[in-house]
Amino acid sequence: MFNKLVFKNLKLKKLSTSLVVVASLLVAQAPFANYAEAAGAEKTEKKKRKTHLVGPRVGKKVQKAFEAYSADDVKGALDILLDIDPSKSYDKAYVARMISVMYATLGNNEQKTIEYLKKAIEPDLLNTVDHSQSLKLLGDMQMQTKDFKGALQTFYAWMDFSGESDGQTYIKIANAYYSLKQLDKVIEPANKAIAAFGDKPNQNPYILKITSYYERKMYKDAVKVLETVIQIFPENKQWWTQLPMFYLLIEDYDKATQTLDLAYKLGHLQKEGQIKTLASLYSQSEAPVKAAKLLEKHIASGLVKRDDKSIATLANAWHSAQHIGKAASYYGELAKITNNAKHYRKQGMLLKQDEQFAKAIVALNKALELGVSNQGQIHNNIAQSYFYLEKYKKAYAAIQKAMKDPSARRNAKGWKSFIVDTARRKNVTI
Repeated sequence: MFNKLVFKNLKLKKLSTSLVVVASLLVAQAPFANYAEAAGAEKTEKKKRKTHLVGPRVGKKVQKAFEAYSADDVKGALDILLDIDPSKSYDKAYVARMISVMYATLGNNEQKTIEYLKKAIEPDLLNTVDHSQSLKLLGDMQMQTKDFKGALQTFYAWMDFSGESDGQTYIKIANAYYSLKQLDKVIEPANKAIAAFGDKPNQNPYILKITSYYERKMYKDAVKVLETVIQIFPENKQWWTQLPMFYLLIEDYDKATQTLDLAYKLGHLQKEGQIKTLASLYSQSEAPVKAAKLLEKHIASGLVKRDDKSIATLANAWHSAQHIGKAASYYGELAKITNNAKHYRKQGMLLKQDEQFAKAIVALNKALELGVSNQGQIHNNIAQSYFYLEKYKKAYAAIQKAMKDPSARRNAKGWKSFIVDTARRKNVTI
């Protein structure tokens, strides 16, 4: 349930063009472009990491590749880079990194991107920014190709190298653990992501935590997270509908009703199932009138389909609320929809209770026509309805039929005497 409604938001997307452009822009700052400027820039890098520059021969070819890339000829840039045969270790790593970026930009060969990223990273010679970005890109590509174990190693290596505490990376780590079905390991990186985002909260680590707890059936823990989330992101209507469902899982019906009721008042319930759930909760919390009015309103609006199930629920709600006339009316509608004898019987009995005797007789006779069970009881109620209409002859005929049913005979016998005595007293021949 929860997986389908929420966790789909966490699926990794294909690397966007903007990400690749960012990675490619780093190439523009590479040492081959301006040795003096690059050397100055390296002073801001980690003190203990040695600075390297590409050789002049390789630098010239890389410059041509970058010019082709700048002219949107990515394939041409890639061909130039693949044709370079560097001899120095740093040059090999640097060219491999550029090749990986081009493959990532083309987006048609993920394995080649990963292959060249590993070639760039493994010698551990790239300058700080290049090495850091390469690790991050490799982790993303490994997630994209579902190499979740590899991605975990890479992301942790990136954090060790960069010394950064990055919320998005912790989300990726938590996502990798989830994909590996190591659900208990999702919580720690999700918590670290929450801490890393600080006063600019992100919903995804909370989603991961809720999903982890849900799939491990730790519903109370999931509820605690949801109660926090709804305070941080009150504008997101999905939390207002998720939290009541989790309250139902832990059988806290009062909180489920209160929260879903508030969600409705805030305008967050826009689906048929949500309205039906709230109506059911109203009924369970002994507020059948609220349930009936809610259903009636949204059946009329078309949000809730006017079918046998919704009309049956509505009829039951009005019956529970002791609005007998309305209940009878909806049971009549239900009977017409289904042509079911038991619904005509219910309608007839309620109409009789509401002292609408003539209409009750019509409904009860329809129930008999359709083959309702307990026919003796039905004849008995028809007899009583005729009696109250002072149609004693018809009442007597109906009670005679009721007498034929052993299960109704005892009650019918008393009514028979009452009908006969009343008719005699009023000088009516039966």
